[in-house]
Amino acid sequence: MAVKALYPGTFDPPTNGHIDLIERGSRLFDHLLVAVLINPAKSPIFTLEERLDMLREVTAPFSNVSVATFNGLMVDFARQQGCTAVLRGIRAISDYEYEFQMALMNRRIAPEIETVFLQPAGRYSFVSSAMLKEVSKLGGDVSGLLPPTIQKRLHDRQSKIG
Repeated sequence: MAVKALYPGTFDPPTNGHIDLIERGSRLFDHLLVAVLINPAKSPIFTLEERLDMLREVTAPFSNVSVATFNGLMVDFARQQGCTAVLRGIRAISDYEYEFQMALMNRRIAPEIETVFLQPAGRYSFVSSAMLKEVSKLGGDVSGLLPPTIQKRLHDRQSKIG
């Protein structure tokens, strides 16, 4: 039986931590669907299409990875896509508390979908899109934490919005 997994997120922008999880997820699952959540409560600096483009770029080396977008309940989307697993990254204890509660709620709604937690590589365990945007905005060096093309996009975007 082929196992299809969903890796949901905002990906504003995709970081090397995200890419680490995508690469490892591509080895664990027969197919990995990386999906950008449309969340009106968040104010991303990149448009939905830009985030999809960046994800297509960084997932191109993985033949069993595709990119999509969704809104609403993640487990509903997972069911619609035929996913039987959800991949989530855990960087710190605070992530675990939130993700554990979310996994339990998802299990209640969709008991047939398993949540799989992975820790990013140690060198990315502190990296978040929000942190990288803030450090970059203040002129800090984020090289090595984002792919160079995405780092350039982030710099260019922040130069425009001040």
